[in-house]
Order: sequence, then C-alpha cells, then structure tokens
Amino acid sequence: MNTITLPLANVHCMSCVNKIRSALATLPDCQIIDIDTKQITVNSESPLKTMSEKINALGYQVGFHYQLALAGLSCGRCVAKVEAALASRNDIFSSSITKETADITGSLSKQTLTDIITSLGYQVIPASSKLEENTLIFTLSGLSCGKCVAKLTEKLKASVQIQILALDKTHAEIRTMLAAQDIISIITEAGYQAKQTTLDERLAQQASINEQENKDDKTLNTLPSSESSKVQQLLLSGMTCASCVASVEKAIKQVTGVDTVSVNLAERTALISGNPDIKTVIAAIIAAGYGAEISEDEQTRRHRQQQQNTQTFKTHLRNAFIALGLGLPMMAWGIFGGSMMIDSTTSQLAWGFVGLITLLLLVTVGKDFYINSWKAFKHHRATMDTLVALGTGAAWLFSMLVVLKPDMFPASARHVYFEATAMIIGLITLGHAIEARARSQTSKALERLIDLQPQTAIVVENGIESERPLNEIESGMTLRLRPGAKVAVDGVVIEGNTYIDESMLTGEPLAVHKQNGDKVRAGTINQQGSLLFKAEHIGSDTMLARIIQLVRQAQSSKPALARLADTISSIFVPSVMIIAIITAMVWYYFGPAPSSVYMLVAATTVLIIACPCALGLATPMSVTVGVGRAAELGILIRDAEAMQQAANINTVVLDKTGTLTEGKPQVVSIQSYTALTEDKLLQLTASLEQGSEHPLANAIIESAKQKDLTFSRVTEFKAVAGMGVTGTIDTNKVMLGNEKLMVQHNVDISQAHADFDNIASQGATPIYLAQHNQLIGIIGISDPLRSDSLSAVKRMQKMGLTVVMLTGDSYKTAQVIASKLGITDVVADVLPDGKAAQIKQLQQQGNRVAMVGDGINDAPALALAEVGIAMGSGTDVAIESAQFTLMRHSLHGVVDALELSKATLRNMKENLFGAFIYNSLGIPIAAGVLYPLTGALLSPVIAGAAMALSSITVVTNANRLRLFKPSYQAKSAQEK
Repeated sequence: MNTITLPLANVHCMSCVNKIRSALATLPDCQIIDIDTKQITVNSESPLKTMSEKINALGYQVGFHYQLALAGLSCGRCVAKVEAALASRNDIFSSSITKETADITGSLSKQTLTDIITSLGYQVIPASSKLEENTLIFTLSGLSCGKCVAKLTEKLKASVQIQILALDKTHAEIRTMLAAQDIISIITEAGYQAKQTTLDERLAQQASINEQENKDDKTLNTLPSSESSKVQQLLLSGMTCASCVASVEKAIKQVTGVDTVSVNLAERTALISGNPDIKTVIAAIIAAGYGAEISEDEQTRRHRQQQQNTQTFKTHLRNAFIALGLGLPMMAWGIFGGSMMIDSTTSQLAWGFVGLITLLLLVTVGKDFYINSWKAFKHHRATMDTLVALGTGAAWLFSMLVVLKPDMFPASARHVYFEATAMIIGLITLGHAIEARARSQTSKALERLIDLQPQTAIVVENGIESERPLNEIESGMTLRLRPGAKVAVDGVVIEGNTYIDESMLTGEPLAVHKQNGDKVRAGTINQQGSLLFKAEHIGSDTMLARIIQLVRQAQSSKPALARLADTISSIFVPSVMIIAIITAMVWYYFGPAPSSVYMLVAATTVLIIACPCALGLATPMSVTVGVGRAAELGILIRDAEAMQQAANINTVVLDKTGTLTEGKPQVVSIQSYTALTEDKLLQLTASLEQGSEHPLANAIIESAKQKDLTFSRVTEFKAVAGMGVTGTIDTNKVMLGNEKLMVQHNVDISQAHADFDNIASQGATPIYLAQHNQLIGIIGISDPLRSDSLSAVKRMQKMGLTVVMLTGDSYKTAQVIASKLGITDVVADVLPDGKAAQIKQLQQQGNRVAMVGDGINDAPALALAEVGIAMGSGTDVAIESAQFTLMRHSLHGVVDALELSKATLRNMKENLFGAFIYNSLGIPIAAGVLYPLTGALLSPVIAGAAMALSSITVVTNANRLRLFKPSYQAKSAQEK
C-alpha cells in the first residue's frame, strides 16, 4: 500500500473532516492515517483519482494545485494532446488546459508535471520569469495579404520556444525566452522585415492611426482607394513584345519607393505599388525608350486607352495597305514570270528606282521598327522590332548592293528582294492592326462594369429634386432613385420599397427586394418602385469602384506560367539572332551556289519568322479575359496565381454554418429538466448570450425578443472558444454550451442523451444549459440548408473533387447535414483555432485544398489553403484572407470559379503551347532543315505572314474565354 500526504482546501472545521472520513470509508483498501483541515495522509491501493472525486463531491479540494504558463501550443490539437496525456494518469485529479496556461490538481510534484509537458514537445515558462520580460512586440513590413500572415505564423510556430500572442500584417506580439534579434532573424528568413518596438510605442502608433482615421470623415469618403492602397496605374506606349515588358519592369523597379510592379502587355498598362514619385517613374520609362502617362481614374484610363487603340489600329491599317500596295505588285511580277534579276543596265535603273521607293517605305511606314530597335540597341537589349529591322534591312541592303555592284556577285546570285522587304513590313503591320482590334475586346467585361456607373444623380434638398454630376455628390446627401434608373452611389434606403437587379455585381439573376434600412449598391438597376436613399460611400469607395480596382489588379498580375514565359522571352530574341548568324555561316560555307543568296534568304527568314510577341501575349491575354469574365459572374479574384492554383485543386473543404446553411439559425426546441418553464430557460439563455457575437447567440436573442422577454443583467461573462459561454445572473452561475463545456465543469448530462440525439437527428445543434453545475435544460437550434447547396455539392463531386464538411458542431448533427448533401467526409467538433490544422493535415496527405468559409474563425484556414474562397457576405477578415470572393451567397459560385479557373489555365497552356510549337518548328524550317527533302527554302514573305498569324491566333484564342458559361447555367438554359 502507498502512503501519501496531500493538502486540503475549503475544509473549515472538524465537521468537514468527519464528512471526508465517512466518504473515504466506503473505498476499499483506503486507510486514513491522519487528517485535519489542512492536509490528509492516507495509505491506499485504490486509485487516488477516485479518492479525489469523493472529496470533490463534498465541495472540498484535495491535492497539489498548479497554475502553469505554457508555450508552444498553437492549436486545439496541441491542447487536446496535453489533455489526453494528463487524463491517462491516476496521479492527476483534474486539469484545464488552454494554449497559454494549465490549471492542474494532482498528487505529483511540479517538476514531474513540467517533465510530462516538456516530453510532449511544449514548454513550461518558469514562474520566476516576468511576463513583460518574455513578451516582445515587433513592427512588421512586407506582409501584403492573409497568406503572408499564415506563412509567417507557420515559420514562428516551428519553434517550440515561441508563442504567438497576436500577429497581423503590421505587428506581432510574441511570448518567448529567445532574444529579440533571434526573432527578427526568423522573420527575415521568411522573407519579411521586423523592428522591435515597445508597448507604449505601439499604443501611441495605434492612437495616432485612430486619430487620423476619425479626423475628417468627409476627406476619408472622398479619398480614392488607389491612393490609400498606394497602387498607381500608368498607360504605356511603344511596347511590342515580352522583351519590352521585361525592360519596362526593370526600369520601374529601379526607382526608389517602388515595392512591386506588374506590366500587362495585352493592356499596355503598368500597375505600381509603393510610394514612388510618379514623375520619376515616368521619366525612367521614357529613358528606357518607351512612353508613359498616368491614369488618374477609370474613366480617364478608359478614354485614353480607347484613343490609343483606335489610333494604333488606324495607323497600322493604313501602313499595312501602303506596304502591301507596293509589295503585292512586285510579288505578282515575280510569280507571273517577271525577272527579279539584275542582268542589264535597264534592270539596274528599274530596280534601283524600286529600291528607292522601298527605302521611302522603310523610313515612313516601317520607321517604328527601326526607331524602336535603335532605342533597344542603345539600352543593350533586343526586341521583336530588332528582328524585323535586321531581316528587312538585310534584304534591302543586299538587293541595293546587287543593283549598285552586280559584278561582285555571280550571275545566278544577282536576285533582288525588295518585294520581300515590303511584304514583310505590310504583313506584320497588318497583323498588329488585327491584334490591336482583338485586344480591344479583351477588356469588354471591365468596360461593362465601368458603364454601370451613371454620371449623374438626383439630389433631394428641402423637398426639391435636382440632377447633379456625380462628382458633386457627397456622403450624407439624400438621393432619389426612379424606376429603371441606375443607383449612382452606395447608400441605405430611408423611404420606399422596390426590387433592384444586382446581377451585374453578384451574378444573381433574381431581383432583390429593398426597403427601409436595406443597402443599395452603385451600378445596380431599379425595377418599378421609387426610393429615397442616403448616400454613404461615393467615388472610389463604392463597392463597384472597389470591384473595378480589384479586377484591374488581378488582370495585371502574373501566374507562374506567365513568369516562365517571361524568363524564356528575356533570352529569346538574342537566341534567335545567334541562330540566324549560325544559319548564315552554315549556308555560306557549306551551302550550294550561289551561297550568298541562300545565306541571305535563310538568315532573313529565321529573323522574321521568330515571334516573341506570341510568347508575350500568351498568358496576359488569357488572364485579362478570364478575370473579366469572372467579374461578370460575380467572382472577384485577387491575383492570377490563384486561378492557376484553383485549376489544380482536388479537395474542397466547406465550412457548415453560413456556407452550406443559410447562416440564419432559429430556435426549434427547448426542453426543461427542472420546474423552470421554457420561457424562463429562454430568458436565461438570451440574457447570457447578450455579450456573445456567435450566430447561434443571435438566434436565441431574436427568439426571446419575439416573445417580448426581458433580459437580465449578466456579470462575469466569459466566452470559452469552441465550447460556449458562462456568466452570473442574479448570483446564479449559468453555463451554456456544448458537451465539452459541461464535462469541464463536471455537469451530469446523462438525462439529456435522448433529447440530444433527437435534436441532432433533425440536423439541429443541441446546446446544454446548466445552473450551479446542474443541468437545467437543452435547446435545439437549426440553421436550414441553402436551397442550392445540394446541387452545388453534386457539381463538385461530378468534377472529381473530394468534398469535406468542416464544423464545430457535434458529430451527430454534422452527420445528418452531410447525409442530406451526399458528403461522406465529415470533420466535426473542431475548435475555432483547429480549422487551419485540419487544412494542414489534408495537405500533408497530398491533397491540394480549396477552403470555403465566411467567418473570422475561417480566416486562418482560408489563408493556409492553396485557394481560399470567401463568401461576399462574410467578414472582412475572411475576405482579406481569401484569393476568391463570391459576390453572391451561393456555392454554385465556388464551382463556377473552379470551372473558370480550369478553362483559363487550359487557355493559357493552349496559347503557350501554340507559341512554343510555332517557334520550335518555324525557326528550324526557316533555317533550312527541310531543304534536303524539298530542295527549296522558306520564303521570307511566308515567314512574315506566319509571324503575324501566330500573334493573331493567340489573341483570338484568348478571346474565346469571353464565351465561357458555367455548367450549371448552361444546363438551366437548355432546360428552358
């Protein structure tokens, strides 16, 4: 038998001691050697935990009580791991574990307890260490989104000596025994910057920010969003291929203050983030040999781009007709038997005159090729213009040399190629004209969004209505919305009711009923009724303006495929020039007579047929059209990389509440286990839930309001993450939550098992209500499934995706919901901070995961998943952490986003494949690899036509995405 002495608590007199004696007397093999109000010494073979339970049941405590500060616990799974290890030991009577603390009672020593926790991979912070000395605060920079936060969080969590107290894009608060410099090194390794600060400095900084934010509401409301986000857009000119893109990006990046830059060849725009002097940026672009002007706003940008596109198309078309007007007659002369040889003085004079006309063509119609290639040469680079200039220039120079000095060449080599020079210029310029016209179609989706914004609004002042320009509208004004009119700015209805078509923003085909207190959005269209509404957000702060800005940024972003194409393009032109030189040398030294002619034709054809323009346009065109089409479907995409990731995911994780369900829970049943009435139970729970923001709390409060129940005052309110809430009402300790909360407070819930199963079997969430550690009732709350959840899940499964439902609800409730939807993979009873851990676990199993959610507790999981998809009605934190945002609250939007991403990636691959195959086959053929079989070389004229056709093909193929229709909508259309 073991003899042990343990301390007692709450034992005040010998009567209490006698109660303990009587209780322990019922235990076999338990002998009390000594007991008083302070301690007990026993000799027992019975488990000490059993003895502890007997004493605790009397209202007393026994054992050594420790409160420890912990480090290294990052999620609910870590907490569960420690709890499981402690629960398996008989020498630990009770324990309460969080990520930061442990409250433990037992018979073991503190050192033994510390050793147990340390063996699990976590850390016990010594009590002698002051908290302030272990808490470090850092100011962060370089974190631009939720994924950056998730990446840094994972990096810090890798060290068991670090506990993250708070972490966002601008600051981190960390508890650790490491030095500040060690933490900064870890953050730097993750690719970000950190500077240590103090709590006082942090509070002062926050106060300054708050003061600035509240200083002038009017200024805030009129501040362009592009200014606040430090994103500026430039319109570019003079770019012709991917090499130009690399040159412009390099020039901009060298300007002080530029953080990131993305140049879009398809749009001829540069999107710059940071805080540079924009005049310096424009000067740097001009110095690099290109043109640039600032885009003040979307209307200005649109007007200037339309001007540029129209002017470019007309100029290219005019030049093409002039060049072809000269080249076609010369080609026809050669084809139909005319001599292209210099064999007499007459032919010298005639072709000399043609050569001068061709020279005039080169310095007028073809001057841009030569000017741009000279600029590129001065900046030590080569572009598509360089290839065209070298090819046409070499053909003209050779021909003029033959005309002027025919005796330098064998008689068979006295052939002129003026027609090739003119035809190449003409065909390539015609290709540019067709390409410009096709490119103007790629942004039609964005243009339609811009067209949604009316230019005037009807202001109501003192009962008088007047129409004013949009730039005169201010926040707080009362506006009139007439039948059939477009909403001018974001606002809230103050009088009237109507139905408004929001399909252009949300993709939802049904008109939405609006009445007093409802929000209206700029760009939506009123149906029949008339409204008065108060302007809230104007200018660039409206939802429509933010959507346009987000679409613009996404169209300018680059996926991994685009970066690969840019890398290849950067060395493409120099490589082609080297191949042309080698080709010329091979034909000159090893080719048949006249070798100089073969040398000229082969080298010129290689230069002309190579098309870096197709490579440069392959991905930007697909991205621009795909992102624009997504916006039309009510899907906002943060960047093009997200589309490439979404096209490859194989697992979709769906949060239950607010995603699969309506997000509007209702109380459906109340069961009392005492004399308290159902209304009294509802009054207690509603009073307790006043301090909670949980959706289920809102359901309880609304139910109580419907019954006109009065709420009681709550003190000592505490929300226990993932479990429930506790508080004191009229001196009564009340608890409301799930089974975990009841077990933690030793509440017997056995009598509610049947009711629990009955509620859960209906797909509702059972919630226990206890008072003074006694169960007094159970409440069932149901959140109905969305009408389209089943069909959307079936669409996902039809795509071959694994669908997983993730919820904090009980397994029984979750299983009922999942069975209705045909979902077989269910993860239930997940703590709020455990969702990210579940995503990580799926990824470790080799899955590529898309997470769909809408709540604050979904944000870490959204950031950690390969693709995060947030419902537009969700919290700002969730939307910030996601790469996709759905403007309509429907899971069909998720499937639409995935289908469109697959279509866009497929389109990019088709374009790149076409561009690579064209160049891979075209250049060798132009060099003459087929000459042994055909006995002829490819004509430079045909090479010019092929080059133009390759660019046109890429642009046309990308524009096919404008015709994309989601499978669900297409099916509906067929049925109709």
